[in-house]
Amino acid sequence: MAQSVVIAGGGTGGHLYPGIALARAIMKNDPDIQVTFIGTQRGIESKVLPREGLPLKTIFSGGLLGKKGMSRLISWCKLPIGMMQSLAYLMFNRPRLVVGVGGYVSGPAVLSAWMLRIPVLIHEQNSIPGVTNRLLAKIADTVAVTFPESVKYFPRHKVVHTGNMIREEFCNAEAPPPVEQGKFVVMVLGGSQGAQAINRAMADALEALAPVKERLHIIHQTGEKDEAAMQQAYADRGFSAEVRTFIFNMAEQYQKASLIVSRSGATTLAEITAIGKASILIPFPFASHNHQEHNARALEKAEAAKVILESDLDGQRLAAEILNFIEHPEQLEKMNRCSYQLGQREATDKVRRLCTNLMNVPVDC
Repeated sequence: MAQSVVIAGGGTGGHLYPGIALARAIMKNDPDIQVTFIGTQRGIESKVLPREGLPLKTIFSGGLLGKKGMSRLISWCKLPIGMMQSLAYLMFNRPRLVVGVGGYVSGPAVLSAWMLRIPVLIHEQNSIPGVTNRLLAKIADTVAVTFPESVKYFPRHKVVHTGNMIREEFCNAEAPPPVEQGKFVVMVLGGSQGAQAINRAMADALEALAPVKERLHIIHQTGEKDEAAMQQAYADRGFSAEVRTFIFNMAEQYQKASLIVSRSGATTLAEITAIGKASILIPFPFASHNHQEHNARALEKAEAAKVILESDLDGQRLAAEILNFIEHPEQLEKMNRCSYQLGQREATDKVRRLCTNLMNVPVDC
C-alpha cells in the first residue's frame, strides 16, 4: 500500500505555499507517496490546491486570536467538530506523517495525529513563533524553523533551523543579472489577501511618479476589495499596469520585477531572497508579536531591503523611494546581490529529509 503524508495548514498564502513546496519535494523524491492537505473551505487553500492538482480534505476550524463576541463563540464551537473530523480522517487513512505548516487548521490535525501516535513535524515560518506552534511543539517529534532566532522558543532536542520552504522554481533561481536599462517594473504585493494601506499609498504615489510613467510598468496584486479601484487609478493617470486580485504564477512575475513593494510575511521574504530581488517592505503592523517588522528589519540590516512602517507610509514617501531606485541603478544592483545572498534555496530539501527520517520510524497501529 502506498505511503501517505498529510500536510495541515493554510488560511493564507504564507502558510499554504511552504506546504505546497514540501508536497512537491516529497512526491518528486518518492512518486509512490501520496500527499493530502487538511484545510478549510474558506481558506486560500480551497482556491489554490485544485489548481495545483493536490487533494484537500476540509474540516471545520476557526481562529481565536483577535476574535470577540459571537465570532469567538463560533470558533470555539468549530474546534471539537474539527477535532472529530481530523481524528476520523487520520484513523481511516493512517498516514505515515502529519506536517503542520501553520494557520489555525493545523491545531486539530496535529493534535489528532499525536493522539493516534502518528509522527508529527511542525514548521514555523516567523521569527517569533505564535502561541499555537509553541504549544504544538510540546507534542511534535520535530520542529523546523525559518529563522535561527526562533530556536530558543522550542525544545532544543527537537528543533532544527532549516529556513523557509519555497517551491522548486525559486530553489533553482540563479544569481540576478546586472540591472538593465528600459522598463522599470514595480511589483506591488499586499499578501495573499491584498493590503489596503499599500494600495492607497500606491494610488497616491502616482502623481509624483507621473514624470517617469513612460519608463514604468506596474504589476499589482490588490486583493478582491481594491481591484477595480486600482485598475481605475492606473487607467485615469495613463500608467502601464497589470492589476490582479491574486497572482498564481508568482515566480514568473518576480522574475519580471525590477523592484518589489510588499508586506514582509516570512514566505514572501523567502521567495524574494531566493530569487534575489530588492524590495521596499511595509510590515503589517498588527501581525502577532510584530513579527513582520522583525522579518523586514533582518533584510534591511543585510542591505537587501528598505523598510517603511505603515505609520510612516504615504504616497510621497513611497514615490520617493521608487524614484530613488530608478535614478540609482547601482543601489538596486547592490541590493539584489545582498538579497540573493540571504536566500535559503536548500530549505525545502532540508525539511523533506526530516520528513523522510520521521516516516522511517515504526508507527504503532
